Order: sequence, then structure tokens, then C-alpha cells
Amino acid sequence: MITKKTLLTGWMFLLSVTTVLAQDNTVQGLQKDAQKTVAINDTSHHIWRTGGIFSVNFSQAALSHWAAGGDNSSIALNSLFNGYAAYEKGKNSWNNLLDMAYGYTKTTSTGFRKSNDHFYLTSQYGRQATENKKWYYSALFDFKTQFAKGYLYNSDGTSTFHSAMFSPAYVLLSLGVDYKLTDYFDVFLSPITERWTVVSDDSLALKQIYAPTTSHVYNEFGAFLNANFNKDLTKSIHYTSQLQLFSNYKHNPQNIAVYWTNLLSMKISKYLATTIALNMIYDDNVRFPTTYGTQVAHLQLQEILGVGFSYKF
Repeated sequence: MITKKTLLTGWMFLLSVTTVLAQDNTVQGLQKDAQKTVAINDTSHHIWRTGGIFSVNFSQAALSHWAAGGDNSSIALNSLFNGYAAYEKGKNSWNNLLDMAYGYTKTTSTGFRKSNDHFYLTSQYGRQATENKKWYYSALFDFKTQFAKGYLYNSDGTSTFHSAMFSPAYVLLSLGVDYKLTDYFDVFLSPITERWTVVSDDSLALKQIYAPTTSHVYNEFGAFLNANFNKDLTKSIHYTSQLQLFSNYKHNPQNIAVYWTNLLSMKISKYLATTIALNMIYDDNVRFPTTYGTQVAHLQLQEILGVGFSYKF
């Protein structure tokens, strides 16, 4: 027998389902993809959002008595992973970004050389500060290093040991506010930031090429900005970017350290894509040797174009 209570419960359930579906359709504008948008936007059931891109590009060439010239053989391999995990429930949010890459080339004349190597991790917790969910009180942790030893190659064929895992490594802790303009773009601002530069290798620490001290740890205190952009530009093109700026109050605050990473992925088929990575770094503390025996800072640029296996999740 159907009672008034049963009818009321049924109407409440129907109203709840209708409301959720209507909200998702309004936000996404894709009724055919309603099930996916519920998984992303209905945080009452799914408080974690995860995703990313994994890519591996491989190339090989071999020459024999080739009139146009070139190395007898060459191999190149580049791999990268860029992923995120975002938690949101009530007034709390926790965003995590992981960016890893490693690549190498091997030719007959030059031998084995690295072409890419980094490990970046950013974790940010926020507590909602305004009713419109735009501003958050936030704390941010950032860590940077690499996987293997790195060398600078000279014109005479010799090489100089210049970096290694935890040489350098950068650890950053920051307190500030986060402004979430949209679900794919946010800016974190902090006037209170501690940054440590770690150089665990004794020989590199003595050269003072990553910090103006022979100590293994160099501390800085200053202001920090972190901006993230992560969006599907079209159904087949995805762009992610992270910009970090740091100014040291203690020494030359006008010399702002810049870390800017960019990754554009253009899907060709389900498991085939073109990836373009463009990274720029400027840190006044990072020095490179010159022919005059001095050390100077330079803008560091890295561009990698690859076509190969790619999986987006």
C-alpha cells in the first residue's frame, strides 16, 4: 500500500535528482555527457577529481655511407607525466600537481646525453574565505629536483658535472590567499614564504653555482606567486601551464626567480598525440661558467616536441 510518506519520499528523491542533473547541464552545456559532468561537479558523491597525461616518444635512425652526412646511428627517448588530484568538500580544498619528465639521446659521435630531467610537486590546501567560493586562505608546499646527474658539454668534447638528484633541490613553504577565477585557472599570492635551496653534493656546494654559500642548505624569505591553468581547449587539444614567481626580501628582491612550465597536447588518435613542452627558468642564484672564468646567471629555456604514445585520463 502506497502511503503519503512513501509518496513524499519519492517526490523528494525525484526533485533531488532533477536538481543535480539540471545544475550539471547548466555548468557543462553538454546533455549527452551528463554522466561525466556529474562525476566532476557533484562533490557530494565524488570529492576527489584526478586526471593527467602520460606520454612516451621514441625515435631511431641509422645511416651507412650516407652522402648527406650524419651520425651512423641515433636514438632518442622522451617520457613525461603531468597529473593532478583535487579534493573539495564543504569549505575545504586540497589541490596537488605532479610533473615528471625524463629523456635522453644517444648518437655515435656524442654518446649518451640527457635531454630532459625534472621532478616537480606542488600541494596546496585552502579554506574557503568568501561565500562565492572565489577566495581561499591557503598554505602551499612546493618541491623541485631531478632524477639523475647532469653535465654541461663543452665545444672541445669535454663535459663538466653540474647537477644531480637533490643538487639542487628546492623546498618552499608559503602562506597566503588563493583566488579561483574559474575551475581551470587560479592564482595564489603570498607575502610570507620560506624557500630552501639544497645542494647535497659536496663538490657542487663548494662551487656555489646554486646558492651564494658553501653550505648544503641556503634559506630565503620573501613573496611568492603561483598561477595554474589546466583546460581542454578543444576535444583534442589540452593545455596546462604553471607560473611561479619568487622575490627574496633578504637579498636583491628585484631579481625575481621565475619558473614557468607549459605543456600542450594535441590528440591524433586514442593513443597517439603530439606533445609540445616549453619551460623557462630564471634564478639569479643559478650560475653558469664563462670562458673568462666567471659565473653568470642565464635565462634557461627548454623546448621539446614529440609524437608518440599518449594516454590522457
